[in-house]
Amino acid sequence: MALLTGGKPTRGKPKMSKQTLQQYAVMGNPVEHSLSPKIHATFAQQTGEQLQYQATLVANDKFAEAVTQFFADGGKGLNVTVPFKEQAFALAQVRDQRASAAKAVNTLWLDADGRINGSNTDGLGLLKDLTQNHQLELTRKNILVLGAGGAVRGVLKELLGQQPTQLIISNRTAEKAQTLAAEFQHLGPITAHAFAEIPSLDFDLVVNGTSASLHGKVPAISGDLLKGAFCYDMMYGSNAKIFLDWALQNGASAVTDGLGMLVEQAAEAFNIWRDVRPNTTVIIDQLR
Repeated sequence: MALLTGGKPTRGKPKMSKQTLQQYAVMGNPVEHSLSPKIHATFAQQTGEQLQYQATLVANDKFAEAVTQFFADGGKGLNVTVPFKEQAFALAQVRDQRASAAKAVNTLWLDADGRINGSNTDGLGLLKDLTQNHQLELTRKNILVLGAGGAVRGVLKELLGQQPTQLIISNRTAEKAQTLAAEFQHLGPITAHAFAEIPSLDFDLVVNGTSASLHGKVPAISGDLLKGAFCYDMMYGSNAKIFLDWALQNGASAVTDGLGMLVEQAAEAFNIWRDVRPNTTVIIDQLR
């Protein structure tokens, strides 16, 4: 049975137990809202893996120090959340293709030579939620992705890998979206536009990767673009509600938040660390 550290997140570095359970954690600031401890504890119980996982609050200027200490104390694997994903990318001595494409890392572990390895499981988490949990076919489809920040950067490789007819990335200011599109254009048909200049297409999938919902707003695009589309907000819970309600009001065919993405990206990290793939459907249903 997995042990789950309850209460408030620890500060600086996880408090190491004298038990033989292998240690894992998520580091962030803030981190008290994280569902990762519950998710990974459930994965461990489900698969029979023996481990301890906790949330760790890290000062904004102490991330590298906290990671180094965690592994020095025998820690086996880390998840990384805001605002440290770019710092984790810089800290990783070995990066896989997903990390290199995203220029951000959300999963860290040590290899047999003691080097810090980094991956980004966000894109794969989104893809599995869309194609497996929601049974969406993305090949030869029109995809609209809103936003051009780190959340969007982390998923473009996987979406383009599905060979859509075209993927349009749109941002409040076109320049940032254009920079991303230029960086990923070798992977597939991607173009960039400002919100006000999005072509009037029949989009099959619209992904909101902006933070507008956190401010009680929706992206400044025409609601007509959502008609008939499957609309997805990368945030989850109440943070996604304003965008999803607005999408339904504008004729979206279906909507969902990013809870499935959260669980699926966690499962990818768990598989990297433990070489065991948990059943994600069970915990998604529980969390719903």
